[in-house]
Amino acid sequence: MAEAEQPERLRGGREVTVDDVRQLVASATPHFAYQIRNRIQTLTKGLPADSPVRLYAEAEIAKMQSLGFTGEVRGTPEQPGMRELPSVNETEQPRYLKGAVDG
Repeated sequence: MAEAEQPERLRGGREVTVDDVRQLVASATPHFAYQIRNRIQTLTKGLPADSPVRLYAEAEIAKMQSLGFTGEVRGTPEQPGMRELPSVNETEQPRYLKGAVDG
């Protein structure tokens, strides 16, 4: 998945809608969650802070952040002798390190 956006979404004078955000997150997987997060941020960066679309987008951005970090738990239980990865649970939070990257 590229972070390039559909040209009609970026056309000047076009209003960003909740449906635009929903289309981006509809089939999100852990593998592409960060790219989708970035696309939503780019799409909504010019909206006012109290915009319903911006508020919805911020909630979806948080979901993408969590999905990208924790991954997904499949329908099969862990196998004997193998434990799940420490980051694969709903309560785990990203750990940021100081440096050149903003996270």
